[in-house]
This record gives sequence, C-alpha cells and structure tokens, in this order.
Amino acid sequence: MSEIILQASPIKNTLKNAASAVAVITTADINKTDGTILTPVLNKIPGVFMQQGGLNTNRITIRGIGARSQYGTNRVKGYFNSIPLSSGEGETVIEDIDVAAIEKIEITKGPNSTSFGSGLGGVIHLFAKETPLIESFGKATSTFGSFGLLLQRLSGGFSDSNSNLFSSYSDLQSDGYRANSSYKRKSFNIHGNQKIGNKGNLTFLGIFTRLKAYIPSSLNENNYNQNPEKAATTWAAAQGYESYDKFLIGLGYDHQFSKKWTLKSSLFSNFKDGYETRPFDILEDKTNSLGLRLHLNYKDRLLSLPFELSFGTELATEKYQYSLFKNLYLSQPGQGSIQGDQFSAIEQKRKYINYFLQMEVWLSKNLHLETGIALNSTQYSLEDVSQTNSENQNNDYTFGTVWSPRIGFSYKLGKGKNIYTSVSKGFSVPSVAETLTPEGQINTDLKPETGWNYEIGFKGNWFENKLYTELTFFSTQIENLLVARRTSDDQYVGINAGSSSHPGIEFLVNYKLLDSNTFQITPYFSATLNNFKFKDFVDAEADYSGNKLTGVPNKQWSLGLNVNTKKGFGVNISYLTVGNIPMNDSNTKYSDAYSLLDIKTTYLFTILKVLKTELSAGINNALDEKYAASILPNAVGFGAVPPRYYYPGNPINYYGGFSVSYVF
Repeated sequence: MSEIILQASPIKNTLKNAASAVAVITTADINKTDGTILTPVLNKIPGVFMQQGGLNTNRITIRGIGARSQYGTNRVKGYFNSIPLSSGEGETVIEDIDVAAIEKIEITKGPNSTSFGSGLGGVIHLFAKETPLIESFGKATSTFGSFGLLLQRLSGGFSDSNSNLFSSYSDLQSDGYRANSSYKRKSFNIHGNQKIGNKGNLTFLGIFTRLKAYIPSSLNENNYNQNPEKAATTWAAAQGYESYDKFLIGLGYDHQFSKKWTLKSSLFSNFKDGYETRPFDILEDKTNSLGLRLHLNYKDRLLSLPFELSFGTELATEKYQYSLFKNLYLSQPGQGSIQGDQFSAIEQKRKYINYFLQMEVWLSKNLHLETGIALNSTQYSLEDVSQTNSENQNNDYTFGTVWSPRIGFSYKLGKGKNIYTSVSKGFSVPSVAETLTPEGQINTDLKPETGWNYEIGFKGNWFENKLYTELTFFSTQIENLLVARRTSDDQYVGINAGSSSHPGIEFLVNYKLLDSNTFQITPYFSATLNNFKFKDFVDAEADYSGNKLTGVPNKQWSLGLNVNTKKGFGVNISYLTVGNIPMNDSNTKYSDAYSLLDIKTTYLFTILKVLKTELSAGINNALDEKYAASILPNAVGFGAVPPRYYYPGNPINYYGGFSVSYVF
C-alpha cells in the first residue's frame, strides 16, 4: 500500500512519503458491500465515522469535526475529480452518487490539504471510474434484498490509446425498514478523457440524479425501544419527503508546457431543483453555482535540491433561492402534505475564493518537506423577496480573510518505513442557517471556527511487504466553536460558544496472511481511540467545559477477513464496534455501544468464454444488533413531547445479486 500514488494533491506523492494521514479506498474495498451506500466502507477508516439515519440522511465526521451538525455533513469538504461536491456554505452530499461510478477514494484527515481550502475536518476525494486501457465493455447488474431493495445498473465504456469513456445508469429503490422511508433514486454518470496532441488532455464529467426519498425522522427513546420501525408521528402524518433533480457538470484541461511547467484547470457547475415537505412547512428551493479551479506547477531543483511548487485558485459563486409554504396536512388527515400559502421567500448569494501555494522539497535522500499556505475569503448576501416584504432589503456579510499555513516533514527510516510530523491550521465558516437570527437576519457577530492540528505518525511495511501498518497520534485544538442552539423542535441558531480539544490515536494493519496458487487470505484491523472534549464552552447559563464532545464515539474499531480462491470464490467478513456516543452537551444522555457483523460471498465465472459473470449474496447486521445508526445531537422536547434523539439502524437483512459483462 505504501507505494500507492496519491492523486488528489496537485503535487503527486506516494502514500508513504506524504506527511499526513491519508486513507485510500479502492474499487475492491467498495465491492465488498451491497453497493448501495458508502457507510460500511468509510467506517473501516480510522478517524472517520459515518452515521446513516437513512439512505438520504447521513452525517460524516472526521476526527470529531462536524459531529454536532444537525442533519447532514459539514466541515468536511468533498470533491469528485477535483470538482467540488460541497455547497458554497460547506454542506457536503456524497450519498446520492452511484458507488459504481467511483474508482477510488482518498481521504485527507484534518486541515492537511492546503490546495483544497484547509477545511478543519479534512477532504474526501472521489475519483471517477475509467475503462481499462484498450478495452470496451458493457455490463448489467441487479441486486435485490430485504425491505424491498432493488438496484439495477447498466454501465459501459470504451478506451484506446487516446480516448477513455465510462458511463453508467442506475435505478435504486427501497421500501425501507421504517414507515415512511421508501427511497427512489435514478442516476446517470459519464466521464471521459481525450488526449489533445502530445501535451494536452481534455476531461469531462457529468452526473444527473433524480431522487424522491421519504423521511421517517428521529424517534424518542420509548419509540426507539418499543417500535423502532415506526416514523416520527408528525412526519408520518405529513408523509414528509424530499425530492430533487441535481446536475453536476465539469470540464477540465491539462497541459504540459515543458518538463518544468504544467497546468491543470477545470470549470464546474451545479444545479439543484428541490421540493421538501416537512410537518412545520413545505420547502421549494433551487441552487445554481458556477466555479473555476486551476493550478500551475513548476518542477526543478532548488540549490541542487529536487523541489516542486504549485500555486493556484478555486473560486465559485452560488445562488440559492427558497420559498416556504404552510403545510395544511392537519386540515385533511390521511392526505399527507398539502401546500398552503407562501409565508417566506429568500434569495441567498454565496461567494468564496481560495488561493493556495504549496511546495515540496527533498532536503536529503531521506528527508521530505511539505509546506504551503491557503487564503480564503467567503461572502454571503441575503435578500427577502417575499410578496409581504415591500423593501426587499439586502443583508450582506463577509467573514474576512482566513490564512491557513501548513508544514510537514517525512523521514525514511528504512526500506518501506517512514515517520512523519505536521502542523497545520484550518477553518470552517458558518452555514447560512447558522448565521440567521430568529428574525431572519444575518448574525454579523459570528466568526469562523479555526483550529491548529498537530500530528505525528508512522507508515511501514514488514515481512517482505506482507504486513502494512500505520500509527498516528493527533491533536486538533479548535477556537470559536460553532454550536447549534435550538429555538424549537426543528429550528436552531448558531453561536460561537467556546473551544474544543480533539486528541486521539489511529491505527491500521493490513496483512497478506496467505498468497498461494489456491488461496488469498488477507485480514485487516483498524482502530480509533480519542478523548474529544469541550475546553471552554458556555452556552447561556450552562457551562459544559470539560464535557465530552457531543455526537462522536470515544472508540471505534473494525476487524475483517477477506478470502479469495483462484476458482472464483470469495468471502468478505467485517466486524465493526462503535462505542457509546454523548447525545447532548451536558453528557446526561448516551447512546449504547454496538457491534455489526457483515458477510458477503461472491462467485466469479465465465459463460460461453466471453460473458464474465458474478453471483453474490450477503448479510448485513448478521447478529441482529439493535442500535442507533445515527443520533440527533441536542434534541429538545417541547411541552410534554420527549426529545427525539434516535435513528434506528436496520435489523438483520439479506441481499443477493448478479452481474454479466461482455468485453469487446
């Protein structure tokens, strides 16, 4: 593994030489699951935790960053082939991308990615699947399983010495384990490369997603224990759901001017047209964004030392419009959501620009230096365009300029064994929702979260490269901590409430136990131990200083075994354990620890010597563990209604499938 070339950074490096903790997920790793969502894949990565309230309700945290987000993933940036998946305000959605369109994932933990904005949590890079060189193929896949799961997929590709094209179409449906949780998603993906002369390369990427997903929402403790399959009462009565059409388009061009100078650039655009029915209102929203990303690399020798310099920018402008309507579902019981009069209409504009400078130098044969600095500027504007507002007053705000420096060293101890250390600064700006006061104005007193990350680690191969290990010690210290103060059951405002400390240990082992002409047996083990706490946290009259950080377990470990035979049989077994999670800032409520056992078997064979066929079958949660797959941090009960903390996980469930492919 240590010789893997990392693709995300503008300056290419190997995994072992990188002075940071980077996780690499391959197609083989993704194929060890049922192929519907990345949750079981990401939860094998030390320091990464994905909570799955549903196929459309997820939260990804890295080293505890983003754990207190209310309904989605923020403070962790996402990219697909260097095209941002994160919105202008930092919300990241990767779960509606068909996993079959993903070739590889690289996860940079902490603010160690200078060229991608130095986000506090880190960056998740997805890379589009490509057709193997000099090959054309067509493939059909079907997967079916418990709770009405049906996934149908068609994919195909073409490749020669100058061109590469891959496309796929998928249709994913599920009735869901819980009431009001059916899910339907259609997606189309296309990705291509075309050489332009000897020095140019043109790339394009297109993703279309159409989604309609019902929302069961969270449950209180009594319903979670007694009736976990039910939906929250109000969401069931309103038959709440979200639906949208979403486009992501990117066009890139790379050019090598000489052995020293190279350019990589891309234009990207996002469009979303959404509709969501909730018990408290109905939301219609549209998002349009346009952006540019480019960097110029210079590679030479500096005072006889090999070095490479990369400098560039990423900028985007985004327009977000939403209208809120009354939901009259209570007036006609049993009919679901009924749209009433509009009572609010807001137009938001978001702009950000990142500049970055990154340099890597080999100070000696064994000592490698990485350093860089990023500069960010983010602006929001808000305009009330509702019919009831005659003034249409603009409300503008900027978070100023944020500087994010970084320095890291990697030292080669011996063949295949490196030690590294790094210091970096990162930041996260508040989302628009967090900036709004109860009156709908932007809170100009809010500041971005900032934090310094310190880490030291070891990466090494042993026993003639049969054993690979990683060990990382890290500590992230965050100031101006952004927290959500609830004002009603489904509404909150953001405040800067103090600081938090995120120290921890990450450990990874991959071992090729047996590699013979008959069997391949590869066990693995990963673990995360942490002691995340609020250092200084006062919210109103409550002092939470010294309490454990809400929404993240203090331990998480994964153990697995992969067995493959030369005759096409394969078995993948994974066992995940997650510690208990503080569900509120006062630490008076914890979720229970849980363990999940997943098993998948596959059989590969060829029909008529030309049709490559795969049969698969699997069990998720084979021990039928009862657990909270996600929690809602700091849920509040109003009146006699108890707080709804819990999203129940699926009980034991089964799936099976087959695929047939033809290679031209």
